[in-house]
Amino acid sequence: MAAAGTTTPGNGTTTGGASGSGDLTAPIRSALREFLDFLPPEFVTATAIVVVIVVGWYGSKVVVRLAGRTVARRVQRPSVTRTVLRAIRMSILVFAGFVVIGLLGLQPGDIFLSVTVFSAVLGIILAPIAGSIINGLFVLADQPYEIGDMIEIADTERRGFVEDITIRYTKIFTLDNTFIVIPNSSIRDRDVVNYSAEDERTRLSLDLLVTYEGDLEKARDVMERAAREVDEVIAGGPDIRIGSARYVAAPTAYVNEYGDHGVLLTLRYWVKQPYKLLVVRSAVNERVWAALEETDDVEIAYPHQHLVFDETSGTANVAVRDSTIGPGSGPGSGPGSSADAKAKHVGDADDGGDTDRTEPDDENGDAGGSKTGPGGRK
Repeated sequence: MAAAGTTTPGNGTTTGGASGSGDLTAPIRSALREFLDFLPPEFVTATAIVVVIVVGWYGSKVVVRLAGRTVARRVQRPSVTRTVLRAIRMSILVFAGFVVIGLLGLQPGDIFLSVTVFSAVLGIILAPIAGSIINGLFVLADQPYEIGDMIEIADTERRGFVEDITIRYTKIFTLDNTFIVIPNSSIRDRDVVNYSAEDERTRLSLDLLVTYEGDLEKARDVMERAAREVDEVIAGGPDIRIGSARYVAAPTAYVNEYGDHGVLLTLRYWVKQPYKLLVVRSAVNERVWAALEETDDVEIAYPHQHLVFDETSGTANVAVRDSTIGPGSGPGSGPGSSADAKAKHVGDADDGGDTDRTEPDDENGDAGGSKTGPGGRK
């Protein structure tokens, strides 16, 4: 029976049979080397660059996916978590970029000089971007809002949910189903109202002007009861604390001021969530309107004036025109009108005498007065 292998005295190495696995890879390496030597160097370099870029791109995604949960548990802030994961992925891509630069044969000194010149030329153009990045860091540090919060830009009155916060911009998904992308350098200079910060309960108010003749206490009770009937309104419970102050949780109507036309009442009520404020406000207004229609003791005031005449008011000349006179038949409207029939002077040219005669002012025979002839007086 043939031996599986032979032992060479002196160095103790064993060859042949099962121990010849190293000889199996040698032809593969040799063939691969010959294949690479056969290919043009430029093709090999281009292929290596493509492989590095693909591995860096998809490898960064895999690393972000694997590290996402760990970072989220440690940071506990969605905006900072996303920023950290973006930094990790950017670091991997930058490392892949340096590898590509090495494959291209560029020296670090050349790269530094090129970057310096490029930055000097585009410094003015890159200044706003750099400002947005710096302001983005301040936004992440100050925490004025977080991803998922409902905010409102005060100067534009646009309201929506924060979709994403980066070091360059903030993306807002508005209630009109549109996106607003605001640079962080701009949003830090604006007044931002955050409805979701810490406590979601939001207070609304309703102003109502009632007459002085109505029942004031009944009006306040009607408004408070109508607001409590809306499901989204907090009907009662412990006082709501804001800072060092406490406010009544139940709807409360206050006497705001005494106006010229009535008493101004202000109803203040708390809404459980700020996401449908207009819907809740409309529901409360409808309930208050329906409740006021059911009572006769309260009336909504409207601007009006009373004119009072007494012995100190003086006198006024008032003229009343007959409303039955149609168009074209009023005084002075044409020949044969009442204006032509008033106090006509008829002179007798043959006698040379002055005759004073009047004709009726209208068909009822009312005299309109008289006029004298030449040389006469009225």
